[in-house]
Amino acid sequence: MTDPADAAAPPATRRAGGLRWLRDLVVIVLVALLVSWGVRTFLVRSFFIPSASMEQTLLIGDRILVNELVPDVMDLHRGDVVVFEDPGGWLGPAEGDDLVKRVIGLPGDTVSCCDSAGRLLVNGEPLDEPYLDVPEGDPASLAPFDVTVPDGALWVMGDDRERSADSRSHVTGPYEGFVPLDHVVGRATVVFWPLGRWAVL
Repeated sequence: MTDPADAAAPPATRRAGGLRWLRDLVVIVLVALLVSWGVRTFLVRSFFIPSASMEQTLLIGDRILVNELVPDVMDLHRGDVVVFEDPGGWLGPAEGDDLVKRVIGLPGDTVSCCDSAGRLLVNGEPLDEPYLDVPEGDPASLAPFDVTVPDGALWVMGDDRERSADSRSHVTGPYEGFVPLDHVVGRATVVFWPLGRWAVL
């Protein structure tokens, strides 16, 4: 139904109103695109899981959202799942640049394997690791180690300890197995795909 006021308005006025509506629509779309770009660039990114090193927490083909405010704005904690850039020699040339592992040791922590019950020790205390899928009584790592995490670095391990080439496997590498904090892309927060795997990490 036509508004009588619109019908009575001069054509130039109706044209100006239409142009204003079009301009507002363009502005709204541009703002939405900028916000989306800003969120993806500075706050949240998605990553694809290509390997079994984090099973059963993350499976091959999972897609995760990563909070990029960690660790620059928000703190990291032991047990966080992080995405980080290859510190050097962890990945082959065809494997990309990013890895995902779990934070076991923070700067200053002493991490060792293992106590008489097969548990990792952090600063002499056994680490509770409910995310591990290992038979009762099996050690949390088949390779013994005893390290102190330097300032500005992390000690990381995969949840599938037998198949994860993590900090333990790179003690002769550029950073002696430690991951510099400035290589951390962010903390994984959600598995969002496939839908049946949706979970908060």
